Amino acid sequence: MPCSPGEISSLFLFEKLSAEQLGRLCGEGRVERFEAGPVYAEGDPATCFYVMIEGTVVLSRRVGGDDVEVIRSSQRGVYSGAMQAYLGDRVPQVYNNSMRVTEPTRFFVLPAQSFSDVMREWFPMAAHLLEGLFFGTKNTQRAVGQRERLLALGSLSAGLTHELNNPAAAAVRATATLRERVAKMRHKLAVIAQGAYSRETIAELIEIQERTAERVAKSTALSPLEASDREDELTDWLDDHGIPEGWRIAPTFVQAGLDVDWLEQVAGAVDAEILPGAIGWLNYTVETELLMDEIDDSTTRISHLVDAAKQYSQLDRAPYRVVDVHELLDSTLLMLSGKIGRRIEVVKDYDRTAPKVPAYPAELNQVWTNLVDNAVFAINSTGGEGTLTVRTARDGERLLVEFRDTGPGIPADVRDRIFDPFFTTKPVGEGTGLGLDISWRIVVNKHHGGIHVESAPGDTRFQVLLPLTAPDPEEAGTTEESAPAEEPV
Repeated sequence: MPCSPGEISSLFLFEKLSAEQLGRLCGEGRVERFEAGPVYAEGDPATCFYVMIEGTVVLSRRVGGDDVEVIRSSQRGVYSGAMQAYLGDRVPQVYNNSMRVTEPTRFFVLPAQSFSDVMREWFPMAAHLLEGLFFGTKNTQRAVGQRERLLALGSLSAGLTHELNNPAAAAVRATATLRERVAKMRHKLAVIAQGAYSRETIAELIEIQERTAERVAKSTALSPLEASDREDELTDWLDDHGIPEGWRIAPTFVQAGLDVDWLEQVAGAVDAEILPGAIGWLNYTVETELLMDEIDDSTTRISHLVDAAKQYSQLDRAPYRVVDVHELLDSTLLMLSGKIGRRIEVVKDYDRTAPKVPAYPAELNQVWTNLVDNAVFAINSTGGEGTLTVRTARDGERLLVEFRDTGPGIPADVRDRIFDPFFTTKPVGEGTGLGLDISWRIVVNKHHGGIHVESAPGDTRFQVLLPLTAPDPEEAGTTEESAPAEEPV
């Protein structure tokens, strides 16, 4: 269709151009009319720059297997297409979105090379500024992203060190105490052996010792009230039978699950004069069993923490594989337990029947870390007490992973910007504004899933949707660098 300099000068992009410049645009460009339907597709070579003269345009992005509409406009002068042509070969020159029209629509169409030439000739300073902004933002984003990962790693390392220190210190204390108790037990055994004990009495004591060790292994926890009542009963029995320091021995026996009936069996097996020695010897037996249980619990805890760290970092794992999301969530929550603290209640509402998903597990752990970290920060901003609920459920052909916190919520006026690079609602120095941007890229670009937020005071929910089936081989592992928000037309 004929290009009229007067018509295109009425578009806000070109209203300040001279007649000579308008003539060049009409000479190198064209006016083209499109019927309702597609104009260009995302990922195709970006050959033209489009400015709408009249009609309605719709821009969409490919997310997984769906086209998600990002902009719809009927405003004259809106533009899209080869908007980065002036950057040349330094960036991939492809369309970052798909464009279609919903009614007969006319565009002024300028070839990408012509758009690049006029930008550099007519607006050299603006082109240099835009160049600097584009590459500067990317470099800054990369540097700050690396810094954020290092800070997160430091925080996790500190938390893991704290979590490991507790069971390790408990094991060291228990080992030292165990060594002392075993030494006293040897001394007590020597005293018994020197006494006037028959073989039958010693054999009976050894049998009682074995049965005592079995009871310790099978003991069940008592409520504080039940434990206190039983301690009083045992203390009275020990005092009545002339056992010294019964008040000190009774709590150990109660912790081991022993009661008055057991003491009566011991008293019936030995003479009254050797009963105090026998009780003391069996007390060392109980203490050594309890200490060994404590060492076992501590070392098991350390082993679980190491396993969680390995699961979290995905050491010795294939980068892309089918994973159980619940294992990833559990390892992340365990790694962040020190940061979460005791005042925040963590509720796991898992649908264990949900199938596994194809994913990059280490990168999903990074998403979970960012979302949990934000939830903890939100709860702490309101006093530090609240609930973090992690829920999973099947949603059609996708798996839903939801993080819900009872924090103050996200204000409506900034909710649409939270996934933008460098945007943060945290105070200066406490947030880089890249956590959610990185999470968006991992979920949407790399896993072809979706992530969005619903927020109200006391109820903020970040929902991650992951496809249950793997994308095409050529799509798996895509690391597109485009931002989550589409550029405005």
